[in-house]
Amino acid sequence: MANPDTKMNVLLTAPDQASSSCWSCGAMRAAHFCSACGKVQPPSPANYFAFFGLPRKLNLDVAALEHGFYELSRKLHPDTHVQALPQEQEWSLEQSSLLNDAYRTLKDPIKRTEYLLRLEGVELEEQSKAATEKARGSGMVKKQVVPPDLLEEVFELNMQLEELRSQKKLGENDAALAEEISKQKSGLEAKFQSLSTELKNCWTEWDRLADDASEETRRKVRDQMVDLLNRRTYIRNLVRDVNEVLEN
Repeated sequence: MANPDTKMNVLLTAPDQASSSCWSCGAMRAAHFCSACGKVQPPSPANYFAFFGLPRKLNLDVAALEHGFYELSRKLHPDTHVQALPQEQEWSLEQSSLLNDAYRTLKDPIKRTEYLLRLEGVELEEQSKAATEKARGSGMVKKQVVPPDLLEEVFELNMQLEELRSQKKLGENDAALAEEISKQKSGLEAKFQSLSTELKNCWTEWDRLADDASEETRRKVRDQMVDLLNRRTYIRNLVRDVNEVLEN
């Protein structure tokens, strides 16, 4: 395993920022603060991967990412610059906010995948719980795209869930129906795990692509990840709905 300090040198020096000069002393600076005088530098436009000096890869070294996060946190935190100029304090606050957003996104493999796809110009279907609540509050109908291979199964399950809801409102308890729904839930959970495994394989395939890979090759992997993410999210939300009915 590589030395964490060696990894840290990469994390602190983003390729597109390291050649800039420090606003305070004029020395060649590191990405976020000057390596000569230690002054915090103004935030530069960069995606989250570049913020940490990392390539756009999906199988990241999370330990190195965490090490870099805590190192940067100590150097960029506003409390460290309370005696600095107001402008530098503002930059420190902005850099710390970007650092936290970048770290939260990249450390989570699903958020990392969704973020990379957005960088690639891909818009994912919105099927989150937040989107559900927003739609309910506005009176709008949230877009739900049922995966074609689940159409029949989902239709039947929704009918059963509606029947069970109605029974519970009347104070009735159909144990056989609840058991049948539980069995279907187990099947959905197995599909969810299978999709997660397929997604991991896509991460490896994406990371193998060279920068000069054809757009058709890149699009094929991107489209597969989008499909897996959407199906995975739909099944996760469906299982959540099933649990709500069974537990209420």
